[in-house]
Amino acid sequence: MLTTFALLALLTSTDDDPPGPAKGLPTVLKGTEEARLEAWDLTDKDAWKISDDGGRKVLDQSKASKYETKVRSPFNIAWAKDLDVADFVLDLKVKSTARDYGHRDVCLFFGRQDDSHFYYVHMAKAADPHAHSVFLVNGKDRVSICDDRTKGVDWTDGWHHVRIVRKVGDGLIQVFFDDMQKPIMTTHDKTFTRGTIGLGTFDDTARFDAVRLWGAKP
Repeated sequence: MLTTFALLALLTSTDDDPPGPAKGLPTVLKGTEEARLEAWDLTDKDAWKISDDGGRKVLDQSKASKYETKVRSPFNIAWAKDLDVADFVLDLKVKSTARDYGHRDVCLFFGRQDDSHFYYVHMAKAADPHAHSVFLVNGKDRVSICDDRTKGVDWTDGWHHVRIVRKVGDGLIQVFFDDMQKPIMTTHDKTFTRGTIGLGTFDDTARFDAVRLWGAKP
């Protein structure tokens, strides 16, 4: 039987060289095009499946989760099992499969301590106090903590390249969307300096592919 780490290694990826921000960080999560639900802790197992997308096996959050949060925060999350990183670079492809509206979103999660303590990135069509920002969930309803952000991202029905860069020394968090040279969000926070990563949406649907993670042990 495969261990959790072996299952994580089967997640979609390529053999590309690591990006510049990942220099010096070991590969933590990398594999082939065979995704495995067993590698993830899911807030609702019925909301996730493995789907074929253009001949590739992708992680598919296909419907809303029946999951109740203790504080106001996203409902649809797949947390990577047995994973704990400090500095990291998370790189992947995402596809929004939701209807087009202002809060159309895909979320990425990191620094998880428990169900009510973590960070998440909310990438939406339009920015407002509750959308398109880096959010801190710290035992109470999520709070936007961005120092700088764009007015939103242009979600299409196709695939997009997304990256998060995290450096705990100065608290840096950067988020990139398609353009890997200019971040769409930047902030600094040291509330949580370690934890696992996750994929999902707030209350929409999405697919995930080519998941790669470079990270340092705490």
